[in-house]
Amino acid sequence: MHAELTLSAGTLLAFLLVLARLSGALVFVPMPGFSNTPASARAAFSLTFTLALVDRWPIVETSAVTAGRLAAWVVAEAAIGISVGVAVAIVLEAFTFAAQMLGMPAGYGYASTIDPTTQADSGILLVLAQLLAGMLFFASGLDREVLKLFALSLDRVPAGGYVFGLRSAEALIHLSADLLSVGARLALPVVALLVMVDVALALMGRLNAQLQLLAVAFPAKMLTALLILSWTAALYPRILRAFSAEALGVARRILGI
Repeated sequence: MHAELTLSAGTLLAFLLVLARLSGALVFVPMPGFSNTPASARAAFSLTFTLALVDRWPIVETSAVTAGRLAAWVVAEAAIGISVGVAVAIVLEAFTFAAQMLGMPAGYGYASTIDPTTQADSGILLVLAQLLAGMLFFASGLDREVLKLFALSLDRVPAGGYVFGLRSAEALIHLSADLLSVGARLALPVVALLVMVDVALALMGRLNAQLQLLAVAFPAKMLTALLILSWTAALYPRILRAFSAEALGVARRILGI
């Protein structure tokens, strides 16, 4: 006797809704190298993760489903995934923002390298910040927290029962404002010391006009920036954990958990 595999319409609709929620997040979650992978690999990862959560799929009554309602559900599920993905991306973007602030004052804005993510020319400090943030993303277990959050959201907020409202938008806006604050605090020690170096060199040039300090200022500022960055790098994991805890709290607030 041959066994036949049959799937009900409700199961297919539940699969579609969960896939829409997860795919929306995987587009924005900045996993290192993930954005540069083939589209087929990303689609396979989304399908595999969706199938892994099969015991958490919602029960969809097909008799009450219309084309308009199904489209609204898919949009709402995609909004959940995009919101969570943006919240996680904001955490790592704080390091990129700090590198942008430091690039020109430290003298590294004139040097560029190949960004392994986009294969385009980019600043050295910017690429270094992206690689460091990606490494800390996995080392701190933030990837596991995001996956656990999605599994928990399917229990607390079943697919098809969520509405993206003003409260969720306000939470993301406040988190974006914190991005600027965290990035400025990361860059502030180096920027402050570079200002002191500029003031010291200006005073020395004022005292003795014969000193040619222009050739000395550039390497001195670059070396100072490297020393301070290496000294403050030990604080980056702690800052990432604190900011990621805030971002996950925003994600839970968006999901109503």
